[in-house]
Amino acid sequence: MPKLKLKTHRGLAKRIKITGTGKVRAMRAGNRHLLTSKSAKRKRTLGKPMPLPKAESKTIRILLPYGT
Repeated sequence: MPKLKLKTHRGLAKRIKITGTGKVRAMRAGNRHLLTSKSAKRKRTLGKPMPLPKAESKTIRILLPYGT
């Protein structure tokens, strides 16, 4: 019987990116609405991806077996 292939979790693959060094990065929350009350510095920071903690990275590696 052939070995089963692992499937990538497509919903997660669209939301995160694995860097060349293996770190997991995702966009920050809170940049969709109510932006007038936030400072320019805060909005600028929200537009950049952030590295996720190692505890979450372990779970993500299971859902993304091939590191898309």
